Amino acid sequence: MAKLSLRDLDVRGKRVLVRVDFNVPIETRGGKIRITDDTRIRESLPTINYLREHGAKTILMSHFGRPKGKPVEKYSLRPIGDYLHSLIHQPVIFSHDTIGEVPAKIVEHMANGDVALLENLRFQPGEETNDPAFAKALAELGDLYMNDAFGAAHRAHASTARITKFVAKSAMGLLMEKELKHLRDGLDKPAKPFVVILGGVKVSDKIGVLNALMEKADTILIGGAMANTFLKTEGIPVGASRVESDKLDLARQLLETAKKRGVKFLVPIDAVEAEEIQPGARMRNTSRLSQQHGITEGWQAVDIGAATIALYQDEIAKAETILWNGPVGIFEIPEFAEGTIAIAEALAQSGATTIIGGGDSVTAVKQAGLADKMTFISTGGGAALELLEGKELPGVAALSEKK
Repeated sequence: MAKLSLRDLDVRGKRVLVRVDFNVPIETRGGKIRITDDTRIRESLPTINYLREHGAKTILMSHFGRPKGKPVEKYSLRPIGDYLHSLIHQPVIFSHDTIGEVPAKIVEHMANGDVALLENLRFQPGEETNDPAFAKALAELGDLYMNDAFGAAHRAHASTARITKFVAKSAMGLLMEKELKHLRDGLDKPAKPFVVILGGVKVSDKIGVLNALMEKADTILIGGAMANTFLKTEGIPVGASRVESDKLDLARQLLETAKKRGVKFLVPIDAVEAEEIQPGARMRNTSRLSQQHGITEGWQAVDIGAATIALYQDEIAKAETILWNGPVGIFEIPEFAEGTIAIAEALAQSGATTIIGGGDSVTAVKQAGLADKMTFISTGGGAALELLEGKELPGVAALSEKK
């Protein structure tokens, strides 16, 4: 059944607990914390601003980093609250405790339209253990609960799942609604041809997604280190490249399944190989990959090659719907990023519905300066993969159903 949405609730004058995902990448320079990618914060703004404009008392809660159930100063959400203040041009009241007397007093004195932020949920051991006592203590701070943290929706934690047992109504925030619309509903019956691009390191991380999308995709393009496992399956030498040797049979089965279902399953036909994985390393484009001519012994595949780029660009140009999850090379090193950037540019020029399914491919699209050319960019890595596999997300399942 459909879940309640923020728009289904009367929030005026209500204390609304909102689970957001402010787990953003940071760097520390000169003792000051700088957010290096504020996407998740900005994507939460429609929900926060809706609540402000409709007179709610908005109490935000999020995890940040891995403090392992105890306070760790570098994982405090206070700098995130200060940054949010600069985005909404309104003070964000910060509670240095997550539950108890301090946040209770803050909430008691909030006016309609005010915004507060609780300290890092993971400073409490009960968050990740899905502890009912901690969930109940959180719930006592609000009248309604809103989950807008898609990136954490695959976790059955106290603030994403158990908390809904202790509030009158719980609903999706606007970001959660948008994520489900594009990744679940939008890909239920995608416009054809449907092209899926999968990169990243491990075949084992993408088994569920490959099996699920094999039923809908017309073409699957493989890149990244996971391509090495498929190449080795076909008897192509991969040098010192990373391979999941225990997944060769699985890769073979996936290739056979694609053949049976008539899915075009393409792996790189050439590669960029490097002597070392570091900037300035010796590198070159291989000749066409075959059982006789693979990656040079002692060298590693670090990107898709020029012929593969051209092949993949041709498939992308024919698509009506494209899903991309995972870079096709070690794009963090500029010399090895050409293939990933070429894929991003091909998507931007395609005219198709383009969905970036979370993870490092989001970073790649942004680095290429092409984020605004994509139809939809997901804020969730693991959550996006599980949703694409067809799994039910605990943070969504726990929400109230529309009557």
